[in-house]
Amino acid sequence: MTKLISIVTPCYNEEDNVEELAARIAATMATLPYRYEHIFIDNHSTDRTVELVKKLAAADHRVKLIVNARNFGHIRSPFHGILQSTGDACILIASDLQDPPEMIPEFIKQWESGYKTVLATKPESEESAAMFLVRKVYYRLVARISDVPLVKNATGAGLFDRAVVNILRQVDDPYPYFRGLVCEIGYPIATVPFKQPKRKRGITKNNFYTLYDIAMLGITNHSKVPLRLMALGGFAMSILSMALAFIALIAKLLFWNRFQLGIAPIMIGMFFFASIQMLFMGLLGEYVAAIYTRVRRLPLVVELERVNFKTDENSD
Repeated sequence: MTKLISIVTPCYNEEDNVEELAARIAATMATLPYRYEHIFIDNHSTDRTVELVKKLAAADHRVKLIVNARNFGHIRSPFHGILQSTGDACILIASDLQDPPEMIPEFIKQWESGYKTVLATKPESEESAAMFLVRKVYYRLVARISDVPLVKNATGAGLFDRAVVNILRQVDDPYPYFRGLVCEIGYPIATVPFKQPKRKRGITKNNFYTLYDIAMLGITNHSKVPLRLMALGGFAMSILSMALAFIALIAKLLFWNRFQLGIAPIMIGMFFFASIQMLFMGLLGEYVAAIYTRVRRLPLVVELERVNFKTDENSD
């Protein structure tokens, strides 16, 4: 029997893009000798996204839809969508068309050559130079401090063999850092570099908070370096404080009448050490929050509706 490729598309308020995306994926898959299912997982859109995807699903049984009961965020929803796939391989691709569907044949080519994980990477991008630089620095930082080798500049899009998906199903993590998780599994990873185009329609759903959330998730899930830096930093600061106190004591004894420490350096020192403490407490809080998220054991998402999931998988 012809193998089945599952294509998972997370979306939120993408009414301007879902129709073109579905058409381009259908055109791309028509050139390949595989059956496919296209799973849209909607994160409780407030525009016409769900309505348009339902129309696509009514016209093509290969298009399927999961509607979340509320917006469960940009991390949990895509992961849940992958776990609902049934294909021999699963392809994750964004709905904003910044991950071109025309990369799919290259994903499958790498899969056919034996790779169980294929990731899209963007060494170049048409987004703002400042944002691209920030992302690049972050990827390098996380890759350097991570306990496992991570793929730099990965967008999250890629192909994952059924064996990888089955392992992901065993992972009991309600808030996974997906790009790090697939690296942690350990299978060799092929990469497909591309130049990321600008978003043509709609607005990005990422903001400072979502980007910060991803950044902290990547660090807390895959590195103990910040915790160890806190311990080492505290030790270094205590040594520095003792050295400065000893120097001040000697200076006062030698120049009793001329040496005046003054209030300014005391205040500066207090604010400096207070800021260091707040930084360390904030980092520690991120790890505690990650632990709290896991011990609550909430589901990834709660589904409101499914469309076309009873369609016969063996039909063309």
